Amino acid sequence: MEYSIIITTTDSEEEARSLSAKLVESKLAACVQVSSITSFYTWKGEVHKDPEYKLLIKTRKDLYRKAESFIRENHSYEVPEIIEVPIRSGLDEYLGWIAEVTEGSHGG
Repeated sequence: MEYSIIITTTDSEEEARSLSAKLVESKLAACVQVSSITSFYTWKGEVHKDPEYKLLIKTRKDLYRKAESFIRENHSYEVPEIIEVPIRSGLDEYLGWIAEVTEGSHGG
């Protein structure tokens, strides 16, 4: 089984918490970590510096498309950051736990 981390950001702690809880409750993620960050970026020709919340979403690779759709449907941004980073290796017991608690899995 393959695993990945999906990264997204929000502009409010409330939205970050809501997305995180819904992803875990719907079994699209085993765990979501939320961090407060400052983002520098160019949007529509202007440079911005804004506080944001980064979500690190731990899941199975085969759930990426469902998680992406879920984030797009529930995100306030016009174009949300949604990036998948493969997990090349990890503690077997931890990866097994991800498999166990996510949608449609057969366990570790």
